[in-house]
Amino acid sequence: MRRRVLIAVALAAAAVALFVVGRGAAAEPLELTTTGTRYAATVLIDRPTTEPVVVEVRMRSGDPGSVALAAVMPDMGHAMPEVVAREPEPGRFVAEGRLFPMPGVWELSIRFDGPAGEETLTVNALITE
Repeated sequence: MRRRVLIAVALAAAAVALFVVGRGAAAEPLELTTTGTRYAATVLIDRPTTEPVVVEVRMRSGDPGSVALAAVMPDMGHAMPEVVAREPEPGRFVAEGRLFPMPGVWELSIRFDGPAGEETLTVNALITE
């Protein structure tokens, strides 16, 4: 009986340690690619967390005049307002803000608009705390 209690305590301590270490570890950056008929891009999320994030969209093909991002969590019915990205250099767009208010799987829609027309492409992102 005493052995079972010790094992249970050890397992609980290990679970708490993993939880604390996991929460303290920085989220790894996400790199996602998406391709449509008019545009193709690589999407970089610096820290996929519920805190304010920086999302960079690097064009692989197409030349949009503007890019905007919107995040939706379909399973929970959450939708965030669209964020317009700025273009610090040709082919590179950056959006900043709190796009993901809770952890989970989010659909990030990237709306491109330019001479080739408008197109919205979607990537899925796993957001951690």
